[in-house]
Amino acid sequence: MPSKATKSPPRKRPKARPGTILVGTASWTDSGFIEDWYPPDVAAKERLAWYAEHFNLVEVNSSFYAIPSPRTVASWAEQTTAEFVFDLKLHRLLSRHSTQIGMLPRDLRPKGKDAKSKVKPTQKLETAMAERFLESAAPLAEAGKLGALLLQLSPSFSPRKHRLEELDHVLDVLKGHKVAVELRNRTWLADEEVDDTIAYFRKRKIAFVTVDGPEGSHFMIMPKLDVVTTPKLAYLRAHGRNREGYVRGRSVAERFDYDYPIDELEEIADRAEDLAAAAGETHIIFNNNKSSYAPKAAERFRRILAERVPAPG
Repeated sequence: MPSKATKSPPRKRPKARPGTILVGTASWTDSGFIEDWYPPDVAAKERLAWYAEHFNLVEVNSSFYAIPSPRTVASWAEQTTAEFVFDLKLHRLLSRHSTQIGMLPRDLRPKGKDAKSKVKPTQKLETAMAERFLESAAPLAEAGKLGALLLQLSPSFSPRKHRLEELDHVLDVLKGHKVAVELRNRTWLADEEVDDTIAYFRKRKIAFVTVDGPEGSHFMIMPKLDVVTTPKLAYLRAHGRNREGYVRGRSVAERFDYDYPIDELEEIADRAEDLAAAAGETHIIFNNNKSSYAPKAAERFRRILAERVPAPG
């Protein structure tokens, strides 16, 4: 267990104007971005700073697979401007995904188990992982650059086998931070479940992640439900509308192979403005991560917003 050094009090981010909309992509290191978006002369160590010249938000995806070291996180803060915001995707163990033991911090791995073996989650382990995650995120909090902690639940987490209250102990550890939860099993929003689902989000004061995705009745395709469950934050993730790829794709490029046309970006802008009318801050994340689709969509989207709400003169 790492020693806990005395920490400076977190620096609060400059207060956003009511209804502020931040825009970014899921990851800044996606292979498609590197191949098709970043200029060839931008070195790997310069990519985050270059990305931050174009967007004011990023959703870190690598933290889903391994908790980054505080030193690495501190370097992210140093490479970006004061206004830049990081949303961190919580570790896969916390979102009830199948997890190999090798994906845990060494001191939290069950002894005598092979690194390729699957973890058997316990409430004690989940609590320890959430606490470790916050230790990792502390440099961003201290720099005033920590946005939301995203809990992207496994599609297998359904009301047939689970209750949302099973998340309480993790949410208690994360209390005091902005938390956004993405459900990925549409039965949580079925007629007989939707009221209880939204009531839970409001009771826990966590942001319900609304999505833009394909249409269909498959259990992994979430219906479009724009609702603000905490006045502090609204969160929309744009996955693209490639139904076949979303359901059957094996790789990121296959699942999110979708290049948003302008008219659909206008639709998302309408939704973002409605969310922003009820939330202090709205985060829009483009997750259509094939080639340069996501950063180009995000750039177009920012231009659409700028035309609708001109900057103060």
